[in-house]
Amino acid sequence: MRRSGALAAMMAIWATATPSFAQDALDGYRLVWSDEFETPGLPDPANWAYDTHANATGWYNNELQYYAADRPENARVEDGKLIIEARRETLDTLPDHGGQTYSSARLVTAGLHSWTYGFFEVRAKIPCGKGTWPAIWMLSENATDWPLDGEIDIMEHVGHDKGVIHGTVHTEAFNHTRGTQRGGQKRVRDACEAFHDYQVLWTPETIRFGIDGGGYHEFRNDGSGDVERWPFDKPFHLILNIAVGGDWGGAEGVSERSFPARMEIEHVRVWQRMD
Repeated sequence: MRRSGALAAMMAIWATATPSFAQDALDGYRLVWSDEFETPGLPDPANWAYDTHANATGWYNNELQYYAADRPENARVEDGKLIIEARRETLDTLPDHGGQTYSSARLVTAGLHSWTYGFFEVRAKIPCGKGTWPAIWMLSENATDWPLDGEIDIMEHVGHDKGVIHGTVHTEAFNHTRGTQRGGQKRVRDACEAFHDYQVLWTPETIRFGIDGGGYHEFRNDGSGDVERWPFDKPFHLILNIAVGGDWGGAEGVSERSFPARMEIEHVRVWQRMD
């Protein structure tokens, strides 16, 4: 009942807040997957895996973190929340360590759960220290070629621009390396002190971004059939992480006083149309 009520309330809020969301926009949807983080300890291995593939070589965008696996200091469930924590430390005894002086975690549903279309909601409180770069996002389940395979950034935030939340898509035609990426932003003044619902409604026609039921950006399928413009017709998985520094996250430096830095997540939920 709690989930059904939340869905009904969310539908009403989105319809009121954003004219482009019809009152019946989510009729026919039902909850198909969620993690409510009710069991203390490491994240549920039936729901989450760890992405550590670039630790030895260094992560993208000149980021500074080492992503640890099965390490409660960096990813754990406590008090009904998933905690992802970035720390100032050097884990140079680990075999894939690449010289990083920060640790963090990058949790993925890849290989476990993926979806084509749906309504995605992550309720989170994010860190805002200088040099932090928390993200809630999605990649193609079988991605081999970025950005051709597509990317959906449900929420990104950089500590040097406190409270400004970004929702973005990346494709071959529209991405930051070309200066053509498509995204929107919304200021959430207490994003670092309070929990908010970060949301995406993804259909064959459009990807809509929202916070707490209020839509703020939309990316539409132009109907051209060009995969470079719309690669969003195949399964995508979820990713939760805190990066440190990098071209964007560290554009104004990294403050050691920002660490340890936590992203706390109360739930992750996915609804899909059943008709």
